[in-house]
Amino acid sequence: MTSLIVPLRPYPALLLKGGSKRILVVADLHIGWEVRLAEQGIYVPSQTPKIQEKMLQLIQLYKPTGLLFLGDVKHAIAKVEMEEWRDIPDFFQTISEKVQDIQIILGNHDGNLEPLLPQTVKILPPTGIALGNVGLFHGHTWPAPNLLNCPNLITAHVHPTVAFRDPFRFRITRQVWVKAQCNSMKLAKSLLEHLRIRVDKNPIFSLQEHFKVKSRTSQLFIMPSFNDFLGGQSINQKDLGKSSGSRAFIGPILRSKSVNIDNAEVHLLDGTFLGTVNHLKNLA
Repeated sequence: MTSLIVPLRPYPALLLKGGSKRILVVADLHIGWEVRLAEQGIYVPSQTPKIQEKMLQLIQLYKPTGLLFLGDVKHAIAKVEMEEWRDIPDFFQTISEKVQDIQIILGNHDGNLEPLLPQTVKILPPTGIALGNVGLFHGHTWPAPNLLNCPNLITAHVHPTVAFRDPFRFRITRQVWVKAQCNSMKLAKSLLEHLRIRVDKNPIFSLQEHFKVKSRTSQLFIMPSFNDFLGGQSINQKDLGKSSGSRAFIGPILRSKSVNIDNAEVHLLDGTFLGTVNHLKNLA
């Protein structure tokens, strides 16, 4: 099945359309993040009602047959905060009344998430899932080898933003979508090395030999966070991935140098094309 990737402007969400299926994909809700601010003396009302309202608007507008959360539903990494015990069950109970097929790919903040969810919600591993020609994973871990068979990968985790400074040196940040080209051979080689599998002269052949998977990935899409109150990684930061040997990047796939971030296309949520990352570095 071929899935068509449709960004839902001006929302930080996309729709995967294939056959009779319409899968609404969002990432990085970080429900309960306000608790961390409160611990520092900054009191912000719960944003979960606003997040829920935005989800319900999307469901009403696009009538998806399924929902896929691309990781980091909750904010506390290993434990569950009291606010999460309250907000997350209510959130999923409400949206499950509108859409029955709900799946969550676990992110690095989703420890002990399962007890908070209705039994109908399906939990998937952080290594991701393939839906037709599209592979989806959160991004804090490597994707499963079978996802490399997909020409398109979609990840989250980074909360990508761009930063600008105006003539008065005021700093402006905006959420963005990032679309980057991938080198399938470098990607296969990096994944095999991560799995501690000996790489022959051609890593694509090695991947096929060990996992019966052809490395076809040519594009990587990085989703913005659905919670627009969050910060993120400024992808046009001038020293990003340079002097530190790419360690400044968040997530192993970006640190592998198999993704051409410098020439990646950057779009605002409304679809405005801003240019490439390399171009935008001059404006940071």
